[in-house]
Amino acid sequence: MYQFDSRVRYSETDEQGRLSVTGILNYLQDCSTLQSEDIGLGIEYLKKTRHAWWLSSWQIIIDRYPVLGEEIVISTWPYDFKGIYAYRNFTIQDKAGNFLVRANSIWFFYDLEAERPARIRLEDVERYGTGEERLDMEYAPRRITVPEEYEEKEPVLVMKHHLDTNHHVNNAQYVEIVREFLPEHFQIGEMRVEYKKAAVLGDVMYPRISRITEGYVASLCDEEGKPHAVIWLAEKR
Repeated sequence: MYQFDSRVRYSETDEQGRLSVTGILNYLQDCSTLQSEDIGLGIEYLKKTRHAWWLSSWQIIIDRYPVLGEEIVISTWPYDFKGIYAYRNFTIQDKAGNFLVRANSIWFFYDLEAERPARIRLEDVERYGTGEERLDMEYAPRRITVPEEYEEKEPVLVMKHHLDTNHHVNNAQYVEIVREFLPEHFQIGEMRVEYKKAAVLGDVMYPRISRITEGYVASLCDEEGKPHAVIWLAEKR
């Protein structure tokens, strides 16, 4: 297991003084990135070997939103590697060890030269280890069912501030974009994200928002209606 301590900063909070949804996503992906950097398998290593880890899906359960100034512990560990896929859990806990956030994620290994997914090699993962057990949570399917009925929202142009080091829209930014189209008082209790096709600078994404029993399903589509990402959001009870 890899972990680091932090304290919720004012710049990470929402209007209620809680760690924002984007802040949660950033902490989770930062945790796995820092682990890779610390064991020598980070961004520079991947550039040198012409490979990348790309996120296929998230499932994130928010048990409680941490608040401004609260001390938190962010943890991550891979629990399996199969073919092209890696499976990784995350948690955010308070100082007493109570779960604030529990998450599962599925990643795939990508060959940048061949421009296709690649089987994971031992040298790319052995330093992570796989001794940890899978987090005890209710696991949802990777694929999200998209309703046939939806409401179209204003198109979103991909700008420089949306991008990460892969020159793609950052994983957290898809959720941040969709949140702009939700009702003001809608509080997310669980989210699932299925990433389909990376959006890049200058792309235009067309949001399609569907109301479901649990909350909303949103698709951020290209001009042909093919989704870049599908996001399932359940309201906190």
